[in-house]
Amino acid sequence: MSFFKDFKEDLSQAVNELMPEEAAAGTPEDIQMVDTLTVDTLTDDEDDNEPSIEEMLNNIENINIEKDEAAESYQPAFDSVPEPAAEPEEYVPEPVSEPVIEEIPEVQEETVEEIEIKEEIPVIPAEEPVIEQEVAQVMEEEKAVLEDEDRASDETGLITAGMVIKGDITTTGSLEIVGSIEGDVDVKGKLEITGSIKGNSKAADVYADTAKIVGEIVSTGPVKIGQSSVVKGNITAKSAVLAGAVKGDIDVQGPVILDTTAIIMGNIKSKSIQINNGAVIEGMCSQCYAEVSPTNFFEEDVKAASKAKK
Repeated sequence: MSFFKDFKEDLSQAVNELMPEEAAAGTPEDIQMVDTLTVDTLTDDEDDNEPSIEEMLNNIENINIEKDEAAESYQPAFDSVPEPAAEPEEYVPEPVSEPVIEEIPEVQEETVEEIEIKEEIPVIPAEEPVIEQEVAQVMEEEKAVLEDEDRASDETGLITAGMVIKGDITTTGSLEIVGSIEGDVDVKGKLEITGSIKGNSKAADVYADTAKIVGEIVSTGPVKIGQSSVVKGNITAKSAVLAGAVKGDIDVQGPVILDTTAIIMGNIKSKSIQINNGAVIEGMCSQCYAEVSPTNFFEEDVKAASKAKK
């Protein structure tokens, strides 16, 4: 019977744990009824279909063993309980600095007056230098054109022997005359004469050999009159070498050389003169273009002679 008492106590304790409120609210009569029912069920051996007390105990033990095994085999999903996330810090906005507004300086009355004066200045004076530049450019272009016109070309014309031309001839190149020309000749380049010319000749360089020229010769460069050449006319040049016969005045700003076969009937003006042995001169020679003037050395004599005449 002690076994049944212990079982009864255990069973009542388990019921109280499961339903503590109902157990506390229950009456002694209810407890007696439970005890009676429990004893009656446990002492009934006549019913063969119901399990015996030993089988029930074994089942209870088996259930407890299975629970223990299940508790031992249970593994938590996490090895360790995750720590709670840290609370975010409270956002504190940074203080916004007020924009600095620069004070605009007041315009003074004097500055305004200066601006008004500048606006009243006309734009015409600024255009004057432009006009001067344009005029200078036009003058340079015209000068370049004139220089190109004065510049002789490399072409050379030829008047062959037996050819006779009556009329003036003008060319920007050079000219070689073997035939005869009755007229003026104007050449930008060199003029070579071995024929005859009846007229004035003008060129940058004149060379005559066995030629017959009746007329004035003007050269911006040298003049050479070869042997057996005859010139009836004045000669003007920068320099001259004469070996033929010349009837006329000679005006040369540079040197003059008279060869042994030279025959001159006329006055000679030059910077310097060289007369070779055999040359014949009928006229006056003056070195008026020389750097030294002879009259400066005899100035006193000139003054004395002028006073004696008075």
